[in-house]
Amino acid sequence: MTTLLAAVRRHAEANRNDTGIAATSIPGLSTVRATAPSGLLHDISRPLVCLVLQGGKHVTMGTRNFAFGAGDSLLVTADVPTVSQITRASIAAPYLSLVLELDPAIIADLAAQMPVEPQADLVPVRVDPTEAETADAALRLMRLLDRPASIPVLGAQLVREMHYWLLAGRHGAAIRRLGWPDGHVERITRAVALLRAEFAGQLPVERLAAASGMSPSSFHQHFRAVTSLSPLQFQKHLRLIEARRLLVTEGLSASAAAFAVGYESVPQFTREYRRMFGLSPVRDAKATRSLAAAAA
Repeated sequence: MTTLLAAVRRHAEANRNDTGIAATSIPGLSTVRATAPSGLLHDISRPLVCLVLQGGKHVTMGTRNFAFGAGDSLLVTADVPTVSQITRASIAAPYLSLVLELDPAIIADLAAQMPVEPQADLVPVRVDPTEAETADAALRLMRLLDRPASIPVLGAQLVREMHYWLLAGRHGAAIRRLGWPDGHVERITRAVALLRAEFAGQLPVERLAAASGMSPSSFHQHFRAVTSLSPLQFQKHLRLIEARRLLVTEGLSASAAAFAVGYESVPQFTREYRRMFGLSPVRDAKATRSLAAAAA
């Protein structure tokens, strides 16, 4: 893990953006760096694995709370709303993590070649110690970044290997659900993709249900079971999260951000924003920018 930490630190320090995230030339792979504890970050996480290498983090999903640090991995196996906060980070010892988005197509292909696992529970967020094989595959992925010519030849192979070790690990059964062809998770994923692409518009539940190949009543039931939200709540979360980004990073006014994400009423937007983030849009944006400036 020490060697992986050094590789992630080197990439993160050289390539991070204003939020501390550094994308890589390997699709779905990124690093995160922070030099101070953060505020609360609301998000609808995509399926991913996050290997924490230094510092600590706290994540809330519904009524479940997860506190974890160096040597642990966070596994998210569905598009679910989370509230996260970096809790241990400093200039001398920054928070550092490696994130890989999970690919359902790779999972489906691998699962077809692996022994059938007992069915897992539906909990979409888990934290456990990082397994040695997963860390080793992650290190070899990071080493490819120093040899860009090797990425087209070896990158996909190592991403596949990392998926294999995750499937072969303690949470393989939970990950496997992402790759079930025509399973409920895969069907709901189609609706989630539509919601992410068109969240600012009107999306009748009948259209979302049709995208999932379900009746509206069945769709509503399975959507909530997978994401923990109703389709309308999910869309509202997406709108408010994007509005916050526009306020903080683009400098839009509250009314401009409200209209940009699909609200027709600024007072309604302000009420729902305050309910989710705890402050009015203007005060929250100011506080978030001040916190980011202090951590820079």
